[in-house]
Amino acid sequence: MADGWASVDAWGQNGTTGGAGGPTVTVTSAAQFIAEAASAGPKIIQVSGLIALPGPMHEVTSDKTIVGLGANSGFTGGGLNIGLPIDNAVTSPPANAVHNVILRNLNFRNWADDAMNVQMFSHHIWIDHNTWTTGSDGGLDIKRGSSYVTVSYNHADGTNKNMLLGHDDGNAAQDTGRLKVSYHHNFFDETRQRNPRVRFGDQVHVYSNYYLNTGDYGVAATENSGVIVEGNYFENVDDPYHLAEADSGPGRLVARNNCLINSGAGETGGSVTNPPYAYTITTACDIKV
Repeated sequence: MADGWASVDAWGQNGTTGGAGGPTVTVTSAAQFIAEAASAGPKIIQVSGLIALPGPMHEVTSDKTIVGLGANSGFTGGGLNIGLPIDNAVTSPPANAVHNVILRNLNFRNWADDAMNVQMFSHHIWIDHNTWTTGSDGGLDIKRGSSYVTVSYNHADGTNKNMLLGHDDGNAAQDTGRLKVSYHHNFFDETRQRNPRVRFGDQVHVYSNYYLNTGDYGVAATENSGVIVEGNYFENVDDPYHLAEADSGPGRLVARNNCLINSGAGETGGSVTNPPYAYTITTACDIKV
């Protein structure tokens, strides 16, 4: 079962179940996958092998579980888009927003845009036990009002622009009070920046993650976002977390019970309300085993 924000009953969806109750199909080609991911209704899509997708992005519709078979299945060349087309005039969750999607046990390599993109008020999304390396742009972008998302047990390996939450300082109309995301038990493995970089999102919960040799910075809280950084292990990270970034003004960041090994002290400020779900924190200095 999904945990974190993806487990919360909201926006007409009680938790995240993906394609449960629908048929199970196994895909081995790009054409098969693209058709199944865009189809209507609940479905469990099993990805067999590393599928070369034509770039850049391919649509995933509501009520889908996309799961890799074995350790080496997933996608190269293209990424996945979870969300309606961009429309700046839409400033509240539409009834047809993409929702209830699980991505699990997938490898992403050499993507042409983003590996995964969640946009336009998509909600109840669970991104779990995946691995991504490097591509043209970000590993995982969540933006334009999307909420009730959990990002858990993933391995980001050497990614530069790793995880963006909120795409632009001028997008307050869609993003304020939304972008509710939990990031937990992820391995940020020599990722350079955006682990995550947060605009507007509140509450954003970053807990029990392992940061190793993170280059520019770990977590950035900007544009009045509310971020809790809790129970993480930072190793060789000069700047584990801070307020403001580039031209973006400061957010609010609370840090507690983190383990800082050969790392900077981090920057905090303001207050953030605890998220409404139950969770268990791994003792931070025990995360690396």
